[in-house]
Amino acid sequence: MSDEETKEEQELDLSSSEVVTKYKSAAEIVNKALQLALLECKPKAKVVDVCEKADAFIREQSGNMYKNVKKKIERGVAFPTCVSINNTVCHFSPLASDETVMQEGDMLKIDMGCHIDGFIAVVAHTHVLQEGPVTGRAADVIAAASTASEVALRLVRPGKKNKDVTEAIQKVAAAYDCRIVEGVLSHQLKQFVIDGNKVILSIPSPDTRVDDAEFEENEVYAIDIVTSTGEGKPKLLDERQTTIYKRAVDKNYHLKMKSSRFIFSEINQKFPIMPFSARALDEKRARLGLVECVNHDLLQPYPVLHEKPGDHVAHIKFTVLLMPNGSDRITSHQLQELQPTKTIDDPEIKAWLALGTKTKKKGGGKKKKGKKGEKADESAEPEAMDVTPNGGASQE
Repeated sequence: MSDEETKEEQELDLSSSEVVTKYKSAAEIVNKALQLALLECKPKAKVVDVCEKADAFIREQSGNMYKNVKKKIERGVAFPTCVSINNTVCHFSPLASDETVMQEGDMLKIDMGCHIDGFIAVVAHTHVLQEGPVTGRAADVIAAASTASEVALRLVRPGKKNKDVTEAIQKVAAAYDCRIVEGVLSHQLKQFVIDGNKVILSIPSPDTRVDDAEFEENEVYAIDIVTSTGEGKPKLLDERQTTIYKRAVDKNYHLKMKSSRFIFSEINQKFPIMPFSARALDEKRARLGLVECVNHDLLQPYPVLHEKPGDHVAHIKFTVLLMPNGSDRITSHQLQELQPTKTIDDPEIKAWLALGTKTKKKGGGKKKKGKKGEKADESAEPEAMDVTPNGGASQE
């Protein structure tokens, strides 16, 4: 690698203020898109309509940014909006012809992503379609995901290892008599890379192994927590439900079917790197063409997985920047009031939640001037997190 390439590589992490701005701009858009999606989630609302509106909002808002720059900047949807209901775990983003509607009392997992110049911000949030506080086991599973995400926020910091987070989030879920769902990975994010090589495993299993890794300053992570009141071993029930795919850029194959070649050409033009929804393609032609593309590993599918009927499943995902002054969670949404049946009594979990998210500078450096009575190293989000009776870990 030449000196210029090394310099360019260095400038594309958080040491560049422009990169930080792009991450935060993508986060601002995706946070607003999540808010919009939640307003659209009502009994009898079609899932596909909510997904379409949120994706359209992300495309519109990101499209308004960096319009007048000399070099064209890619921007738009980094992960298509999904609304997975009840025991459906993830990736439900149906085609236009799908008639699935929401019902009163449904537990909705909303998942989406935006990017500006390839710098990605993702978010997932769980919401129960009801008035008043969420109670019982539904509250337990959301509180488990929320508290686990707060613990993860405090442990994903320079010097800590990925396995520290894996062990901690399992302990939190167990405290609520819930399980962390198998197969969910939290990835490092890089420019145009939604699934970077550094990975946090949700739960060790014979099928999924990851290399030990240590977190470093100026890295970005998508922390992905899925909890269940069931076994936490979701299954693919119907391959036809899969609608989200990503181009496997390292694979090539000469497709036999004309419809496959047409679809694959369209994918390469419109979605060369980021995950996309088959909604963006001609539905009839896509049905045929996508199968051959997947069979020959040209596309990576994101399958719709399910726990058993009656199981409650919660999903919280956030994007965190490991800045020199501490961890900065840039995507989140406030949870409903929760009244779980369990409380956190474990001293180790309480100690994790008491950790600050900001780094206190050593030495006698000058403090930034702030409002009267304000500490220089405090952020907008709380340093320590108390476990309160209504579900403990609130997301600011």
